[in-house]
Amino acid sequence: MNYPVYRKYPHNRTFFKVLSPEEFEELQIIGHHYSIHHIKAKILPDRNFMYDLIFDYKRNWEEITETEYIQKFEDCTLHLKRLA
Repeated sequence: MNYPVYRKYPHNRTFFKVLSPEEFEELQIIGHHYSIHHIKAKILPDRNFMYDLIFDYKRNWEEITETEYIQKFEDCTLHLKRLA
């Protein structure tokens, strides 16, 4: 697997940049705000989530390109307010 890989939920409000089998970045859009979370999988439920996000994603997520992720992040920084 070549990292990073990119995913999103079908509702187009949550985007993922998977950096490795143990960590990812989540871009979440909430109304007129956005947030970025950096997650490191340390416990089994988080590791299972990571596995599904990387390998078994088709039931819950859609694969996206790096360009789409970057464009969404830039749109957020230009038009939305970041949550602390």
